[in-house]
Amino acid sequence: MKTLAVTSVVLAFAAAMLPTGAAQAQAKTAADGIAEYRKMLEDGNPAELYEAKGEELWKTKRGPKGQSLERCDLGLGAGVVKGAFVQLPRFFEDTGRVQDLETRLVTCMETLQGFDGAKIAETDFGKGEQKTVTALATYVAAASRGMRFNLPQAHMQEQRAYEIGKRAFYYRGGPMDFSCASCHGADGQRIRLQDLPNLSKNPGDGIGFAAWPAYRVSNGQMWTMQLRLNDCYRQQRFPEPGFGSEVTIALGTYMGVNAKGAESIAPALKR
Repeated sequence: MKTLAVTSVVLAFAAAMLPTGAAQAQAKTAADGIAEYRKMLEDGNPAELYEAKGEELWKTKRGPKGQSLERCDLGLGAGVVKGAFVQLPRFFEDTGRVQDLETRLVTCMETLQGFDGAKIAETDFGKGEQKTVTALATYVAAASRGMRFNLPQAHMQEQRAYEIGKRAFYYRGGPMDFSCASCHGADGQRIRLQDLPNLSKNPGDGIGFAAWPAYRVSNGQMWTMQLRLNDCYRQQRFPEPGFGSEVTIALGTYMGVNAKGAESIAPALKR
């Protein structure tokens, strides 16, 4: 039945892309067809499974200290989840640095539950406690779905992160001489049939930054923003940055500030 359902969706997507006349061909773009395809899959978005697992992990007593994460401060006070995602990355006094959602979760796992944060950071995505971080991030993001992004920029470190992220976004290098802006710095660009959002401004960042964590249909995996940025560097043929590196958090800050006022659609569904 599952195979039949997937086949039906693919056929529907293909049908949506086939023009029946010159007027219809002009009216329906490739982006429209892809949007319809995603809409058909939304009701069964596997991200919901990660969200449920993340909620369970949030409330379960784990780790050497045998504690839950229900006292984790994501920026709005101990245990407050709703609304936290749309204000991250931000500066945290207890760590003295700007943190995004994933690195903040690791801090809470370390301080509240006794896990080794450095070991988690060194673990490959999708393995060990990194799987836990992905599920937790999905749960936290889902609690702010429909809310508007409004990252704080009052602290000097937050402003610094934005400026570093902006420079990193436009920095060209590597064997392909690519930057983030090569794909996401202008309107009207696309790769294959897929439009590339302009992440240097809104509304592009409202469907870019505002969509992650997201479930990727092409590989059947849940991706956080940290993994998405790492894959961008891989495609640029740069060395992949370490988990929670300053450059990935800075890029998240830059895109997040640019997404101010955009509605969070995370956890979303991606190609």
